[in-house]
Amino acid sequence: MAEEMKKPLKITETVLRDAHQSLIATRMTTEQMLPIVDKMDQVGFHAVECWGGATFDACLRFLKEDPWERLRKLRDGFKHTKLQMLFRGQNILGYRPYADDVVEYFVQKSIANGIDIIRIFDCLNDLRNLQTAVTACNKEKGHAQVALSYTLGDAYTLDYWTDLAKRVEDMGADSLCIKDMAGLLVPKKADELVRALKEATSLPIELHTHYTSGVASMTYLKGVEAGADIIDTAMSPFALGTSQPATEVMVEAFRDTPFDTGLDLNLLTEIADYFRPMREEALESGLMNPKVLGVDINTLKYQVPGGMLSNLISQLKEQGKEDKFEEVLAEVPRVRKDLGEPPLVTPSSQIVGTQAVFNVLFGERYKVATKETKDVLLGKYGQTVKPFNPEVVDKVLGDEKKNAITCRPADLLEPELATLESEMKEWKEQDEDVLSYALFPQVAVEFFKYRQAQETRVDPTAADSENGAYPV
Repeated sequence: MAEEMKKPLKITETVLRDAHQSLIATRMTTEQMLPIVDKMDQVGFHAVECWGGATFDACLRFLKEDPWERLRKLRDGFKHTKLQMLFRGQNILGYRPYADDVVEYFVQKSIANGIDIIRIFDCLNDLRNLQTAVTACNKEKGHAQVALSYTLGDAYTLDYWTDLAKRVEDMGADSLCIKDMAGLLVPKKADELVRALKEATSLPIELHTHYTSGVASMTYLKGVEAGADIIDTAMSPFALGTSQPATEVMVEAFRDTPFDTGLDLNLLTEIADYFRPMREEALESGLMNPKVLGVDINTLKYQVPGGMLSNLISQLKEQGKEDKFEEVLAEVPRVRKDLGEPPLVTPSSQIVGTQAVFNVLFGERYKVATKETKDVLLGKYGQTVKPFNPEVVDKVLGDEKKNAITCRPADLLEPELATLESEMKEWKEQDEDVLSYALFPQVAVEFFKYRQAQETRVDPTAADSENGAYPV
């Protein structure tokens, strides 16, 4: 019998981004990351995902760190491994569409500071919101990976996915990622989807999923057998639950198969040992909630990603309405349908989730609609795969519906880089600061004040600004 064709599987390690974003609210500090970088660099990962997503916001807001400085330090440490980031298309790492000049500048600076691969997605799979970032990435000689936000629904057929894939290849993407942020992709469907995409496109295919529904490892097995080239995994102390399957487990699962990764399990075990005390500490302090470590097959019913789940719980807790949790979960698919059946991923997951909370708490659906819900219905986030519920459009927008747009949202935005630059020039210490300000103006200014206080050892908050004096 002829020897099976060998096709070693590639691994993207997520412990420095998605894994801690999913399990401990993105609270891992740069200081915690750096001591293990040298060892991680020896493994031979396809890439290490270490930036983008919520890390940028969390650095500035909670950790009082400069995200650009984190990236530069990681780049210095990883001498042989590609660094990857997650990028929300026209929304960059924020929650609104930005003008093209900001998107282009962000891509340029990300690559200049050390990013090799930019994974670009849009919460509606509206490819018009991806093109600027892909073109900018191509121009800067980075690797542009386009991620299709995987979801379930009548509209999401194999034809839908293969058509998207072909268009993604045409727009200049270097690879394709199936981004299953809620753990909705089951093994059989993974097999069908990967085979169909392999036929439709020549792009390498990466599989990304979460363990939320409990099927992720099996999904990877079937997806790889069907032709997937790369999978996303996390070191075991920060794996499973709402995170990814464990790196060591996947390496072992494919050992002595045609897909053998060739990675050294002993080295991986040493790396896992480094992260294990962090996990224990996070569990002890309550930063890691045991709830996010379990498996919930209802995920397939409600399609709620892990981050969205914890967000819903905290929204209800604040209102003292935790008893309404099941009711809100049942409302989520209904709101999603009303809003054109978008995939639930940042920011659409937050928009749908918050509206579902409002609908339940106010006792009447769409009695109060959030600004973001209105913006979705006005087309400000892009085009949804299905039409909106016309009754909801009438109730929420009324006469305002005549202002709805059908063009690419960013086409209506004037260049904004120069304006942003002039607004924050007193705080600028590096070119990248304008981008931090662009994404999170208030949070960034707070951080700039903190940074200045650290540098000058003078705390501006302690100043008597009226009399121009500082306490001695």
